[in-house]
Amino acid sequence: MNIHEICNGVYYVGVNDRTTHRFEGLWPLPAGVSYNSYIVKGERVALIDTVHVAQSSKFLNRIGEIIGDAAIDYLVINHMEPDHSGSIEAIKAKYPALKIVGNGKTAAMLKGFYGIGSEDVVTVADGDVIDLGGGKTLKFVFTPMVHWPETMMTYVEQDGVLFSGDAFGCFGALNGGVVDSQMDTTPYYPEMYRYYSNIVAKYGQFVQKAIAKFDGVPIRYVCSTHGPVWHDEIARVVDIYSRMARFEGEPGVVVAYASMYGNTEELAETIAAELSRNGVRNIRIYNLSHSDLSMVLADVMRYSGLIIGGPTYNNGLFPEVERLLSALKSREIKNRYVGCFGSGSWAPVSSKNIKASLDCMKVEQVGEPFDMKCAATGADIEACRSLAAAMAARVNGVVE
Repeated sequence: MNIHEICNGVYYVGVNDRTTHRFEGLWPLPAGVSYNSYIVKGERVALIDTVHVAQSSKFLNRIGEIIGDAAIDYLVINHMEPDHSGSIEAIKAKYPALKIVGNGKTAAMLKGFYGIGSEDVVTVADGDVIDLGGGKTLKFVFTPMVHWPETMMTYVEQDGVLFSGDAFGCFGALNGGVVDSQMDTTPYYPEMYRYYSNIVAKYGQFVQKAIAKFDGVPIRYVCSTHGPVWHDEIARVVDIYSRMARFEGEPGVVVAYASMYGNTEELAETIAAELSRNGVRNIRIYNLSHSDLSMVLADVMRYSGLIIGGPTYNNGLFPEVERLLSALKSREIKNRYVGCFGSGSWAPVSSKNIKASLDCMKVEQVGEPFDMKCAATGADIEACRSLAAAMAARVNGVVE
C-alpha cells in the first residue's frame, strides 16, 4: 500500500513521470514532473483532477488503495489541460455514475476534448458549494487565466485545504514524500521559477487576482497539480508567486549572449567580471547556443537585471538571441533593467536590433548599447565596463 493521507479524509493519489523529456513538448524535465490528484472523503467521495493519460492505470490503482470498492460521486476538474484531464475517460469508464464538476468553460472543453455531454456535468458558479456530508464541503473559486480561461480552485473550509490547480506548482517528481514537511524542498524552488517563467508568466495580473481572492482565508495546505503539497512553507511559496506575478526581481543580473567564434563571448565574460567588481553577487551567464531557453527564462524571472548580446547575423539578429527576445515579449516581461551589446565583422547592427525589440517592452534600458567590430579593442572593453557599472548601480539600488 502506498497511501498518502494529507489530513483527515484528504488523500494524495497523484503519480510521478520520470520518462517524459519535455513538458508541453518544449520544457526539459531533468528531474521529472508529478501529476497531482486528490481524494476528499465525506459521506460521498470527490476526486480532484486526474492525471496524464499515460499514467491512467497507475492512477486507478492508487484510487483503489484509498476507496476500495466504493464509488466516486464527483470528479472536480479545476483545469482542463490534458496533463490533468487526460484520464477522465478512464475514470468515467471505471465509475460511470460519477458527476463531473466544473464551470461553463470546463463543460465546453469536456465536450471538445472528450465528447462528454452536459448530462454528465454539474456546472458550478463562482462561490458555489457542494456538501459531501460527514463535515466536508467543497467551495469553488474561479481563477480564470491562471493560466487557461476555465481554471478554478477548490477549497475545503473545514480543513483549510486549497486545491489550487497549476498555481503554486513546480517541475520535479516527488521523491517519496508528498507534503513539504516530509522532504527537503530545496530542489523544488529553482523548478518553481522555471515552471512559472516557462508557462504562467504572461498571466501575472490574473495570478495576482487569484491570490487576492484568498487574502485572509485560513489555508493549512496548498495542494497544487505539480510538485509538493505545501504546508510548512506556504508563506514562502505564496510570496515567491506574488513577486513573480508582479515581475518583482531579486538583485542580480543575467548575462545572455550568443557567440559564433568567441569574440562576443569575450565581451560577455568581461561584463560579468565588471558586474562582480561593482558588487553584484548574483550573476548568471548563459551561452544561448548551448543553454536551454527554459533555464534562461527562469533566471530572467528571478533577477532584476538582464544584459543581452550577440553577433549580427544576415544583417539582423542571431537566431538564438531573437528567440530569447521573442520569448520575453510574449511573456510581457516588465520591471527589469536591461542592457545590450553586439558585434559584427563589417556591418554590425546587433545592438541596434536588440534595442529595437526592447523598445517594445516595459523595461528600463540601462547603459549605452554598443557594437564591437571584429575583435575587442580597448574602447570595447571600456564600453563593457561602462555598461556593467550602470547595470550594477541600478540592481544594487544606487541612486544616481
